[in-house]
Amino acid sequence: MRVCVLTGAGISAESGVPTFRDAGGLWEGHRVEDVATPEGFERDPVCVYRFYDERRKSLGTVEPNPAHHALAKLEAALGEDFLLVTQNIDDLHDRCGHVRLRHMHGELLAARNEYGDVLPWRDDLGESDRCPTTGTRLRPHVVWFGEMPLHMLEIEEFLSSCDVFCAIGTSGLVYPAAGFASIAFHAGAHCVEINLQATGGPFHEVRTGAAGTMVPAWVDELLTEIDAEHG
Repeated sequence: MRVCVLTGAGISAESGVPTFRDAGGLWEGHRVEDVATPEGFERDPVCVYRFYDERRKSLGTVEPNPAHHALAKLEAALGEDFLLVTQNIDDLHDRCGHVRLRHMHGELLAARNEYGDVLPWRDDLGESDRCPTTGTRLRPHVVWFGEMPLHMLEIEEFLSSCDVFCAIGTSGLVYPAAGFASIAFHAGAHCVEINLQATGGPFHEVRTGAAGTMVPAWVDELLTEIDAEHG
């Protein structure tokens, strides 16, 4: 059985990570255009650096919840037949030991140079920081609006060949991730949504409720099915 899981802000919100935008279109008090676009970075890099420094520091105040741990348990059982794709830039999945994890929107704990080379980064990041290899300016390793998400070819190939697709804590509004269910659905996968509210996407099964409760239950059911397949 090949399983692809997509996670969004909802799974991290249960650990205390603020969701992307509030109802007023602000991201933690900032206009999205100011802190999540290439234009905003060029206009006021100091503001953008400071914004992501604060978010990076906040990771020390949160921990993975039962949903994160359950998905790590699922990967341990499936190995290369599992792929976890996250829209989140926090490190909560990483802390659970995932190997088959793809951060499609980048990572808070990384920086990249002007050539796209990525390096781990846990400290504050500013205008004076330079890539040790190229000497060029560094920026947060975060995919901003107007930029192409990461790992798309690998993700779409896996979606086209998986048996089960599950979207957890996603709004179903942000593309290209919002189209993943359709890709998997049309490829013949059984599509499951776990969310506080149904999004109306092409899912065979919708489970509404908190991810910390619903995801471990779904994983246990799936593991029972996998064990039965293997006799």
